[in-house]
Amino acid sequence: MKVLIACEYSGTVRDAFAAKGHYAMSCDILPTENEGLHYQGDVMDIINDGWDLMIAHPPCTHLAVSGARHFHKKQKEQADALDFVQKLLNAPIEKICLENPVSIISTRIKKPTQIIQPYEFGHSVSKKTCLWLKNLPKLNSTNIVDKGEFITYSSGKRMHSWYAKKWGDGKSRSMFWPGIAEAMADQWG
Repeated sequence: MKVLIACEYSGTVRDAFAAKGHYAMSCDILPTENEGLHYQGDVMDIINDGWDLMIAHPPCTHLAVSGARHFHKKQKEQADALDFVQKLLNAPIEKICLENPVSIISTRIKKPTQIIQPYEFGHSVSKKTCLWLKNLPKLNSTNIVDKGEFITYSSGKRMHSWYAKKWGDGKSRSMFWPGIAEAMADQWG
């Protein structure tokens, strides 16, 4: 199968599919962090190249509800981000998975098909991950483990400890969990 992993520079999902024998290419404006088939540039340059499956991780910076207090300052950026999401969802690819945290995609475009958690795939972490699926079945959990540790601040705010430790590092907070990538490759490959 010919698989495009859009907006991925880590190679996590690409490598999971490649390990199963698929032709898998990641694409991002950033260079790949791990050696492998990678197109550095705009995904729209290669989106019409006859892919069988696309898994897309569009940037959530202007979409995630975790940044809702800033929405009033970035309406143009949100409109552009939503336009990009819609282009990905409308791509001429038979099977599509678009992944994002809880975001305005749910209210501005459509509700997610499925919401998963890393702890359902072997990682002791809570992080709601929404999937918008086209011609793909919902992912089945593969290894349910505990949800991990949480930190409660004096304000009463509660946050998962892995996230609190990465608070200033957006790159680390946006990582994609290998257990989910492996489930995608096993179940959709």
